[in-house]
Amino acid sequence: MFKIKAKDTVTGARTGEIETPHGVARTPCFMPVATLGTVKTLSSPELYEIGVDMIIANAYHLYMKPGLDIISRAGSIHKFMNWEKSVVTDSGGFQIFSLEDVKVEDDGVHFRSRLDGSSHFITPERSMQIQGSIGADIVMAFDYCPKNWDDYNEVERSVEATVRWAKRCLSAFPGGKQQLFGILQGGIYHDLRKRCIDSMGEMGFPGLGLGGLSIGEPFERTAETVDFMVEQIPAGKVRYFMGLGMPLQILDMVESGVDLFDCGMPTHIARTGSTLTSRGKINIKAGKYKDDFSPLDADCDCTVCRNHTRAYIRHLINTNEILGLRLNSYHNLYFIMRFMDNIRKAINEGNFGKFRKDFEKKYNIGQTGG
Repeated sequence: MFKIKAKDTVTGARTGEIETPHGVARTPCFMPVATLGTVKTLSSPELYEIGVDMIIANAYHLYMKPGLDIISRAGSIHKFMNWEKSVVTDSGGFQIFSLEDVKVEDDGVHFRSRLDGSSHFITPERSMQIQGSIGADIVMAFDYCPKNWDDYNEVERSVEATVRWAKRCLSAFPGGKQQLFGILQGGIYHDLRKRCIDSMGEMGFPGLGLGGLSIGEPFERTAETVDFMVEQIPAGKVRYFMGLGMPLQILDMVESGVDLFDCGMPTHIARTGSTLTSRGKINIKAGKYKDDFSPLDADCDCTVCRNHTRAYIRHLINTNEILGLRLNSYHNLYFIMRFMDNIRKAINEGNFGKFRKDFEKKYNIGQTGG
């Protein structure tokens, strides 16, 4: 399902293709987050226009609402949301462990829903059933994401549970057209990461999520940990950084050899008035844009930048008009998709280092007001 197409001769950057029954995702690939079956404010036809290859939905949230019965009756998550390209589902482990009332047992996790207070018990087997009913192309093994990145004992417990549950996910996984990825835990501790990678390697997952990162640790430690993990993971497996979306951080991870990313950041910040541009992130709500009749990004050819101005979008967002959130979200996601296109092009043409240097220089000058 995964083919490596080109490798950078200087760094670990590489391009490839992940093939599923719903198409091919070009890597390095960024997946917009469609937690509840929607990338917030945007329709599926708009995602096609933007050039999205694959999205990620959340099994926990879809299990809670609208529920598995509705999605099954629709036919699959693809048919439910009218999305014909590839879908990944996160097992929901991260979301469950972020809840306050959680009790971990050897068999699984007890938790109470924030929606209605109802009690639930999710096991690895139940997670596979849930994701099977949703019908995603790639499903993730149920894992234990620690709450505290710097608590060695808790992180060690998360590794032990994650490995144990991964074996049970494999046993319960029906196979067929779906693919099952494992998730690596271990925090910033190399010995725990090595233990987890060695155990997961014996299970034969075609892809591995680099879990338990971006949960509070300094980014320098994140990057150091990813470098260590990539060295241990066989080249033929998809390397998936779960929960990262800032452009400069993506460049760091691509250079290390990461293939797949997801993050709600582009649309989340769009709804709070932040706009991604080739000259850095700007606060479009700021007063200095009230009579700025230039596009959001002079270098962008998206339909928003071709048809609307900073002044207009600032006005919409500051008056709480929904259109402003939609336009800003469309642009931000388009910006990330073109960014990934350009990364792949640079790797394929053998000039990733130059592309990175040029992009960072321009982006950072904009951020510092230079």
